[in-house]
Amino acid sequence: MNTGTLYIISAPSGAGKTSMITTLLESLDDAEMAVSHTTRKPREGEVAGKHYHFINAEEFLSDVSENKFLEHAKVFDNHYGTSKAAVDVLLDKGVDVILEIDWQGAEQVRKLMPEALSIFILPPSKEELERRLRGRGTDSEEVIAKRLGQSCDDITHYDEFDYVVINDDFEVAVEQLASIFYANRVTLNKQQQKNKVLLAELTA
Repeated sequence: MNTGTLYIISAPSGAGKTSMITTLLESLDDAEMAVSHTTRKPREGEVAGKHYHFINAEEFLSDVSENKFLEHAKVFDNHYGTSKAAVDVLLDKGVDVILEIDWQGAEQVRKLMPEALSIFILPPSKEELERRLRGRGTDSEEVIAKRLGQSCDDITHYDEFDYVVINDDFEVAVEQLASIFYANRVTLNKQQQKNKVLLAELTA
C-alpha cells in the first residue's frame, strides 16, 4: 500500500512560509494542507471544511480529552488543532499531508508520529526579517517589535528539524522545498510500496 508522508513546515513570522507552501502546492500533485479545527468564528470569505473546521469550545475540549488531535494550542482566546483521523485518511490514500504549525506544535506531532518529516524555513538575515514584517504595513511599532522578538526566539529551534530552507531567493527556496518532497517519494521504502508488482517482476 502506497501511503503518504506527513510533513511539518514551521518558520518564524515573516520568513515567507505561507507563500512558499501556496506556490509549492500549485505544482505538486498528491499533496494537501491539513485543515485545522478552530473555535474562532469564520472570517469573511472563509469556507468551512476548506480553510478551517469551525467547532465550538465544548466540542474542541471534548476532542482534546479524547486525544483526537495530533497537536493543539490556544491562541488569543481561540483553540486550534489538527485532527489525527483526518490526517490518517489522507495518508492512507497516498497523499502527502502538510502541517503548517509552529515549533511547539511540531514537538507535539513528533511524539505521536515520529516518522513525520519536518522542515524549517529561515529568512536570509534578521534585517530582512524585520523589513518583511514592516512591509505588511498594518502593524504598529509595538506589534512589530513583539513579532520580531517572537520570530527571533522561534529561529533558535531550527536545529530540531530534519531540513532547513533559507528563503533568500523565493523561487530557489520553493524549488528546494519541492525537492524534499520529490526525493522522499523515490526512497527505497516508497518505491517498494508504490511499485511492488514491477519490482517483483524485475527481480524474478
